[in-house]
Amino acid sequence: MSDATTDRPMHHGAPAHALERLVFFSDAVFAISITLLVIELKFPHLPRDASDRDFLVTLINMTPQFIGFFVSFFVIGAFWNGHHRAFDCARHWSPKLVMPNLFLLLSVAGMPFFTALVSAYYGKLVPAAAYCFWLLFVAVCNLWNNSMAVARPVAADDLDPEYAALIRRRGWAVLLGTATALAFCFVNPWFGQPALMSMPVWRKILDLLHRRGVIQKV
Repeated sequence: MSDATTDRPMHHGAPAHALERLVFFSDAVFAISITLLVIELKFPHLPRDASDRDFLVTLINMTPQFIGFFVSFFVIGAFWNGHHRAFDCARHWSPKLVMPNLFLLLSVAGMPFFTALVSAYYGKLVPAAAYCFWLLFVAVCNLWNNSMAVARPVAADDLDPEYAALIRRRGWAVLLGTATALAFCFVNPWFGQPALMSMPVWRKILDLLHRRGVIQKV
C-alpha cells in the first residue's frame, strides 16, 4: 500500500500537504534572504555637525553597496521565480525533494554575506570571485532542485514534456551565466557581476540548439 501523503491531492488539484509545506517554507527563506540584503546597507557614522556635502559624498561612496543590493535582490528574485515556476508543475510529494530543496535554500541564505563582501571590496579579485562562485553554487542547486520538480514522480501527470525541458534549459542558462561571470572575474574583477547579463544569451543559445535538435531533454 502506498503512503497516503505521496500523491494525495489537496483542493482544486493543488499539491499534497507535504509538498505545500515545502513550498511555503521555501518562500519564507527566499523572503528572509532577500530582506536581509538591506541590512548590509549600513550608513557610516558622521558627526552631528556634518554638512550636507558630507552626507552626499558618503552616499555617493556607498554606490557599490547600492549596486550589490540591487543586483542580488533581483538575482534572488529570479531564483525564487524559477522555484515558483518549477513547483507550479509539481503535483506529487517525494522525500527525494527535501535534500535538493534544502541545498537551494542554504545557498540562497548565504547570498547576503557574499553580497556584502563584494560590495565592500568591489573590483577586487577574491571578493568578486567568491560572489560569483557562490552564485554558481546556487545555480547548481537550483538546476538540481527544479529538475526534480518537473520530473517523475513529482511532476503533474499531464505536464507537457516541452515545458519541462524549457524549465531545465532555463536552469542550465543560469548555471552557464554564473560560470561566465566567474570566468570574467579572472579577466577583470570589475566585469564579474556585469557578466551575469549573459544568462539571457545562454538561454537563447540553448533554445536555438533545442529547436535544431542538437539537444533534446535539456
